[in-house]
Amino acid sequence: MNHPVKIKNALVSVYYKDNLAPLIKLLNKYGVTFYSTGGTEAFIREQGIDVVAVEDLTSYPSILGGRVKTLHPKIFGGILARRPLTGDQEQLTQFEIPEIDLVIVDLYPFEETVASGAAEQDIIEKIDIGGISLIRAAAKNFNDVVIISSKSDYQELEGMLAAQEGQTTLEQRKEFAKRAFNTSSHYDTAIFNYFNQTEPLSVFKQSVQKAQALRYGENPHQKGTFFGDLDAMFDKLNGKELSYNNLVDVDAAVAIINEFNDPTFAILKHTNACGVASRPTIKQAWIDALACDPVSAFGGVLITNGEIDKETAEEINNLFFEVLIAPSYTEDALAVLTTKKNRIILKRKEVQLPHEQFKTLLNGVILQDKDHTVEGPEAMTTVTEVKPTAEQLSDLFFANKIVKHTKSNTIVFAKNNTLVASGVGQTSRVDALKQAIEKAQSFGFDIKGSVMASDAFFPFPDCVEIAGDAGVSAVLQPGGSIKDQLSIDMANEKRVAMVITGVRHFKH
Repeated sequence: MNHPVKIKNALVSVYYKDNLAPLIKLLNKYGVTFYSTGGTEAFIREQGIDVVAVEDLTSYPSILGGRVKTLHPKIFGGILARRPLTGDQEQLTQFEIPEIDLVIVDLYPFEETVASGAAEQDIIEKIDIGGISLIRAAAKNFNDVVIISSKSDYQELEGMLAAQEGQTTLEQRKEFAKRAFNTSSHYDTAIFNYFNQTEPLSVFKQSVQKAQALRYGENPHQKGTFFGDLDAMFDKLNGKELSYNNLVDVDAAVAIINEFNDPTFAILKHTNACGVASRPTIKQAWIDALACDPVSAFGGVLITNGEIDKETAEEINNLFFEVLIAPSYTEDALAVLTTKKNRIILKRKEVQLPHEQFKTLLNGVILQDKDHTVEGPEAMTTVTEVKPTAEQLSDLFFANKIVKHTKSNTIVFAKNNTLVASGVGQTSRVDALKQAIEKAQSFGFDIKGSVMASDAFFPFPDCVEIAGDAGVSAVLQPGGSIKDQLSIDMANEKRVAMVITGVRHFKH
């Protein structure tokens, strides 16, 4: 049933007044009576429009420094009254309460105040009481009342009223009510999470306001949606929309490139790096990263931490890839890279990323801190007779950054700040090591003199023995096995330097 309602009275009390004036003027054109408070009341008067102060309606002033203004039966009665019920109508008449058909209210900027680093008392004062109550009341009575809880809805309501001569339909009011409950629930989640910081957490709450439908999920028969604000993180300069798998790979790419300060290029396939190199120039970093595994690089996700110029773009243009990410591009580089319309080109922006990650698991959700630890030379304890050289320590640090972002069980070989090869996601560490050796040899890399990093300890000395026989010069592992000494003894036998970090980097 359409159930049109013509707006006669409106309560307007907002923090943000951007683009509010045209809507107020249109409502005035339709003879709507306005009730308002404080700054909004003054704003409406500035438009040359009459407005009734809330305290004149309630016969009660704003008290407690503005904490209590609209919490009164003459306000909430007018919002919550059920128009078809005789009893409700009789009470409205008895207590001289006007029907309020439209509520335009937004909320104090709680999240923004927290993000600004404000003092706790300032944050507490931004917990809205009257506003949240008005929003919930109006949304509950959507059968008769329109609720506008965000400035982003002003223009839409204005268009509706202009097209429908000041009326709204039940369907429209219900849609605004849905948005209002989203506003209130998100607001309450933000407040709860501000207070919910005592470990261990006993409740999991998240609220993400933006959603983007994906073409499909991990496979075409699965639905997919991304909840988040990609526009805050990237400018998409070219190409089709990002897919579910693209997003998973892009997340992994951003995580690994964040480990590097020197000019670096990384190539990822199915979230694992198949090429990484740090060099004096971005172009050389690209060339050497691609040489790691040009076969796996086909159709991969590429990321760098430096500007891409035309010469580098021309080199990259020779490869088929899905996504390229960089902080900046020269104009002539973009001219080269955008010749293929489906190729996704992203310009990365500076944005604060979450420090926690979660995913659904069984019948619940699992939450953890992100792995922000990576051990440099100062955190490496030498446990062998042979000591690593400064160059080997540098390569071990490089390898450790990569192994941290590679699926377990994993082994990484590196040399001269370049990924030589890796064994990825194997069910045994020996299999990961053998896979890495085979890959290195298949692309003509000499393992001799390279270093090896492992994401977890060696339960047996076999990995060190195989690596030593292959020519590995230094090994990094977290240690912690009851049989650590066997691996150390094997390293001494093979004249291989070994360092222990004490930190495991499983990635499942």
